[in-house]
Amino acid sequence: MNFLKNSIFSRSQKGDESGWEPEKENRMLAVWGSPGSGKTTTAVKLAAHLAGKKRDVALLLCDMNTPMLPCICPPGDLEEEHSLGSILAAAHVSESLVRHNCMTHKRFRHLTILGMRKGENEYTYPPYERTQAEELLSCLREIAPYIVIDCGSHIANDILSAIALMESDAVLRLVNCDLKSISYLSSQLPLLRESKWDAEKQYKVAGNVRPNEASSHIEQVLGSVAFQIPHSEEVAAQVLEGNLFKELSLKDSRGFRKSIDAITREVFGC
Repeated sequence: MNFLKNSIFSRSQKGDESGWEPEKENRMLAVWGSPGSGKTTTAVKLAAHLAGKKRDVALLLCDMNTPMLPCICPPGDLEEEHSLGSILAAAHVSESLVRHNCMTHKRFRHLTILGMRKGENEYTYPPYERTQAEELLSCLREIAPYIVIDCGSHIANDILSAIALMESDAVLRLVNCDLKSISYLSSQLPLLRESKWDAEKQYKVAGNVRPNEASSHIEQVLGSVAFQIPHSEEVAAQVLEGNLFKELSLKDSRGFRKSIDAITREVFGC
């Protein structure tokens, strides 16, 4: 792996010489879709999957109104707790500032996390501009070879999510097979039709697909999709527990695991 000097990911640790492979290129993936479509769950599982393959990955949780950090893992699982808000509040976002506010998970040493803390919201910190969002994403590219971004649904008033959709190398566009989800996505798509959003890099994904929703029914409702992520009771239980970094071991999660692996191979090539 092509490590960068003084980054949060360092090869200087003793006994850490095995299992490394050179990275072909830096890759940034944005996960976006309708509310409740499984954006955070998908983003976390993709980041954990990459970290499990000993790939250094940064997970960025964009939502500043509903902090996702308390929803993905117990506080005790984090080595330290900093805030995304502290980064965006700076007049200039530097690599050292980003590294300082990155959080590491005790079980995933190849993973770093950025997000808002419990009880915070967008008014906890001074407002930020497009410049800070662009600088943050640029710094993340210098820090990690893989970046997974959990975007907020409401991109019209979410600068960081909007910039992430523009700057990412690929976008997963999640939608559930229900009228509310489809209606929401239809209302937002006009915002994504300009050339700056680059429709060619977007993958349409059917999320939380139930056993009774056959592929023919999904395509009739949603049109053609690149991936289908099946519903899993085990995943649903982890969402309720707020512990999305737990292993998936039950039979009902086999399809979910295969979908995450397929997306990882397609988007990141690993």
